[in-house]
Amino acid sequence: MTQTENVVGDRVLVAVQAINISRLSTHPVPTVPGTLIVVAGAGPKDSNGAGKSSFIAAITALLGDEQWRFASGAKAVSELLFNAELAAHGDQQWASADHGYIIGVFDVPSAGLPMTVWLRVNREAPYLEIRWTESVRLAAGASEADRVTRSDEVWTQLPRSAGRRDVVARDLTRVLYGDRVRCVSFLSTSVRSKVATNLLSQPLNEISPERIFEAIAALTGLDAELDQEREARRDEHAKRVRAAEASDRLREFESESESLLAAFDRRDQARVQLASALRCWRGRLARRFADAADRDERLDAELAVSRDAAEAASDAIAALREEIATLKDDSLDRALASARRELAQIQARAAKLEADRAVAQSTADGLRSQMPALEELRRQADGRDVAAAERETAAARRRVDEALKSLGVADREAETARAALDDAENGPAAAQLAALAGRGVAAASLLDAIDAAEQARDASTGGPAAGLLASRTWPHEHAVIVDGADLAAAAHALAELPGSVLVSSTGVTVVGAFESAVTGREARVKAAEQRLHRARDAQDRASAAVRQAEAEMDESARRAEGARAAVRLDDVRDRLSTQRELLAGLHAAAGELAPTLDAAEESVSALDFRARTRDMEIERLEGRRARFEADRARAREQADRTAAERQALDIEGLTAEWGSPVEEARDWLAAEESLTADEWWRGAERHLDAALRGGFGDSAETGDEMPEELAFLVKERRGGRTAEELATFPAVCAALGSYLRGQEEYERHRRRQIETQLSSRRRDLETATRGAEDAAQSTAVHRAALTEAIRARLARVAEEFEKLDVGYGGYGATLDFPVPAAPADPEQRWSWRVVPKWRRGDGQGFVPYNRRANTALMDEKAVKLVCAAAIASSGGGHLTLVLDELGRNLGKEHRREAVALFRRIGEMHGITVIGALQDDMEPYAIDACGQYVKLRRSSDAMPYNEPPIIVGHDRHAERVRMLADWVTRPRAAS
Repeated sequence: MTQTENVVGDRVLVAVQAINISRLSTHPVPTVPGTLIVVAGAGPKDSNGAGKSSFIAAITALLGDEQWRFASGAKAVSELLFNAELAAHGDQQWASADHGYIIGVFDVPSAGLPMTVWLRVNREAPYLEIRWTESVRLAAGASEADRVTRSDEVWTQLPRSAGRRDVVARDLTRVLYGDRVRCVSFLSTSVRSKVATNLLSQPLNEISPERIFEAIAALTGLDAELDQEREARRDEHAKRVRAAEASDRLREFESESESLLAAFDRRDQARVQLASALRCWRGRLARRFADAADRDERLDAELAVSRDAAEAASDAIAALREEIATLKDDSLDRALASARRELAQIQARAAKLEADRAVAQSTADGLRSQMPALEELRRQADGRDVAAAERETAAARRRVDEALKSLGVADREAETARAALDDAENGPAAAQLAALAGRGVAAASLLDAIDAAEQARDASTGGPAAGLLASRTWPHEHAVIVDGADLAAAAHALAELPGSVLVSSTGVTVVGAFESAVTGREARVKAAEQRLHRARDAQDRASAAVRQAEAEMDESARRAEGARAAVRLDDVRDRLSTQRELLAGLHAAAGELAPTLDAAEESVSALDFRARTRDMEIERLEGRRARFEADRARAREQADRTAAERQALDIEGLTAEWGSPVEEARDWLAAEESLTADEWWRGAERHLDAALRGGFGDSAETGDEMPEELAFLVKERRGGRTAEELATFPAVCAALGSYLRGQEEYERHRRRQIETQLSSRRRDLETATRGAEDAAQSTAVHRAALTEAIRARLARVAEEFEKLDVGYGGYGATLDFPVPAAPADPEQRWSWRVVPKWRRGDGQGFVPYNRRANTALMDEKAVKLVCAAAIASSGGGHLTLVLDELGRNLGKEHRREAVALFRRIGEMHGITVIGALQDDMEPYAIDACGQYVKLRRSSDAMPYNEPPIIVGHDRHAERVRMLADWVTRPRAAS
């Protein structure tokens, strides 16, 4: 049966190979488990650009670090693929990789049970596919391109990991590692979907308690459990929302049902109101018929009086029109218009003069404001003109250039002396062989050329080569073999290397003279050191000369700026004088124009007064004429209204509506209430409106639910005109009555349906309410369990923190983590607070981490806290802790101790600590680590890194031999 979970088991990572991952080399990189592995870099300029972050990020993806969000598809892992846009340099162009591989070899220590896991990283979904095989199976080839091509071939040969398909990202951690946490990390790379707080990236006391908890949660695997708690709250919230929606639907239906039942009751009342409306309509007809007959007699007398008043008003209007025509003469208007045109011209001239004066004044003010600054700059010239100052600047610049050239020569000499000193300090005959190669002389080291038998190498055998090989001292270590014909040229080439020995067919020649045979190397080293000291002294003098020349150039530039300011100051003074002359001329012109402007204004004012007096008289007469015209119009209107009113009475139409003579109408009224026609009409209208509202409710105003015929009649009736309302009243009553009679059967059927629906919706509400209560109870139980789990995990971290602190020079440390209340928002993460505390002396109390303390103490506690969290998360199994920019925040005096502490803790607790280094950390970490990996890329023109440098020691020899056998086997067999 194929194992589907935890296929890696107890194996640990012993080698990694990256194909098309960033710009990493495709060479396999062995790793030593259970120690500190430091990853350094050598990019085109410094360690940046060598791919350290991409390398350790690929390892975290291979080991199932949950910060990659595997459950969501791990899309961020695809950002690790080789990107041509980021790699482009100059005219160099490469194609972006659409897929790549992260390959890991796992092995059980001292057991020789290797397994190779292949992660295929795709640009498009699925972003991760996983296959594995029970052997060492890497991509081999003579070049980077061959290994890339070979990787696709090997992938196709590997068996599918899930039958007909491959395991994808969401199942990676379960299938490869089961429920065990195999990797935790602090990465600063931008390709991560979530970057956890790095407790080593800044002083510990600058990190908030909430962020400290987030960091510990990431290291101990609590992130997933916190996300599960949030999902439980989301589920509870969703079920509560569904219960509320069911309640709202029930209330809505009950409200609708009540509305329907109320509508049915209203329609019963509507039938009663409709009958009352028809009776009131009959009373209105009778009252209108009787009242119209009485009114017709009175209107006939009023008509004669209105016609007489209209004729008297017409005579008075004719007399006023003649008087107004005499006053309306246009000679005064023409004179006033001419005077106003002349005044406007003079005002325009005055306005232009004022505008010109404002512009000139503003220009003069601006010029005056520039003068103080220019005066201040002019003082810097020290009496020099522009030409002299610029000559001094040019001379100073030449001196700077000469000093920089001298500094460049001194720098090159220092580099040459440093290289010579390195050559003198290197191994046997290295300097001699390099000097001879530079002169084109073929040579070989004497010690390298001797090939004695194995028994001859033992000094105890007394062989002829025993004495030579037993002691690798002068002259043998500086002796080189040359051809006899090249002896003179070789001696000349080694003239600067005293103590060198030349061996040829003509004999042995010693170059140079010294006191004893064993001091040749020391003399060369001393000479090289003296040369380096002289070169550095010359370099310091050249640097001082550059600084002096640059200071003189700055001073000459300041004087040149002052000289140019003096020229600008003279120009500003000339322009200011010109503006002052212009202002004087404008003031004089404005003074000459003022008397003419005053005279024109007085003329216009006098003519305007006369025109206003005439207009007031005409207005008074027009007012009288308008009043007489109004009186005449009112008289005529009154006559017209009277005639129209008589016609509107429509005695013949009223007789036809009533259907009998007026006497019968008067008799009907005598038997009923004594109401006017309007009162009868308002009653009929009121009863009809009540019937419409009873039949259609609020929609009676809009007519949306009415039958088409009734809606049309109601719309016409409510058009705002009483005549239309009266005309449509009988038809509306008839249509409404027909509608109410047709609704009776429908209402009985709807009452039965409402009762059935109410029962069903009440059952749905009970079900949703029980679901919400069950979800709330489940969430509470889950939160209680998670609280205990978090407390237990944090207590475990605190316990390990205490052990590490006491075991490595401290007085004891712990963690304070009060249980916070769960957030009400289902989308909000449950935030805890962790406060580290430690003792500063024996018998003292715990002090919180955010109290003032020295930097060394903070750095030490941060390292121990990270290691404690890693130990607590391992659960007794192997764990890999990956740190980006290891020790970046640590002070120089504490870096070596911190790195050594990582190694000791890793080896003691079976934790592999992988840390990427910046340049300034490399000298401190290289001596303290268990394995050293250096990634190299010397130029941006290279698409991939050079082969990495790897130095390490694995105490499991079987594992070393296994990897060595695979690396050295013939490529065709891989």
